[in-house]
Amino acid sequence: MSPNTPTLLVVEDDPNLRLALRDNLEHQGGYAVEEAATVKEAREHLARRDFQLILLDVMLPDGDGYSLCRALREEGSTVPVLMLTARTLEEDVVRGFEVGAQDYLGKPYRLRELLARVGAQVKRSGVTPAKLLRFAGYSVDLDRRRVETPEGAEVDLTRKEFDLLAFFVRERERALRRDEILDAVWGTDVVVDPHTVDNFVSSLKRKLKWTSASRFSLQTVRGVGYRLEVEKGS
Repeated sequence: MSPNTPTLLVVEDDPNLRLALRDNLEHQGGYAVEEAATVKEAREHLARRDFQLILLDVMLPDGDGYSLCRALREEGSTVPVLMLTARTLEEDVVRGFEVGAQDYLGKPYRLRELLARVGAQVKRSGVTPAKLLRFAGYSVDLDRRRVETPEGAEVDLTRKEFDLLAFFVRERERALRRDEILDAVWGTDVVVDPHTVDNFVSSLKRKLKWTSASRFSLQTVRGVGYRLEVEKGS
C-alpha cells in the first residue's frame, strides 16, 4: 500500500464478519485495514498509530462501543467513528451520535452503502483512498493503469486485458458468467463473441506467468465462466 493510503481500524468480535469487512475494505475500497476483537486490542492499535476511521461494533467481549467512543472523545481524539451494529432502534442511534460517532450503520449492511459511508468519512478526514488493488503479491494501480508482479516488474497489458484483470480482482472468489464479464469489460452496447473471454483469460495467464505453483488461479467454472481464486492471506 502507498504511504498515503487511508488506514482504518475495524473493531468487531465476530471473526467471520471482521474478515469479510477487512476483505471488502481492502479489495473493494483500496484501504489499509487493521483489526481488533476487543476494546483492549482497539486501545493497543490506537496507541500505536493514527487512523482515518474506526468501524466500531457496539457489543464487545470486554466492553461496548459507546463507552469506547465516549472515552476517545473525552481524551481529545477526533478520529471519525462509524458504528456498525444490529441495534438500530432510535434510542440506540441517538446514543451513538451523543457519544461522538460520526455515522451509524445497522447490520446487516449493504456493501455499496458501507463503502459509500466509509468513503464520505475518510474524505472529510482529508485523505483519499488509493486506487490500488492487490492479489497474490501483484498490484493493480487503477489510476496509472499499471500492473506489477510481486517482484516489482511491470506487466505489459492491453487496455481490455487490464480492465478484465481489474474486474476479476474486484470480484475475486465469485463465479462470473461470460455475459457478465462481457458487459462489465466490453460494455452492454457492443456485440462480442463470448469465446473472446476465453482468449483474454489465456492471455492474462501467460502475461502474469501463471503456473500450478502460483498463489492465484483463474479457474474455469464449467457452464458458467471463470472465477479468480487467490491463496488465503494473499
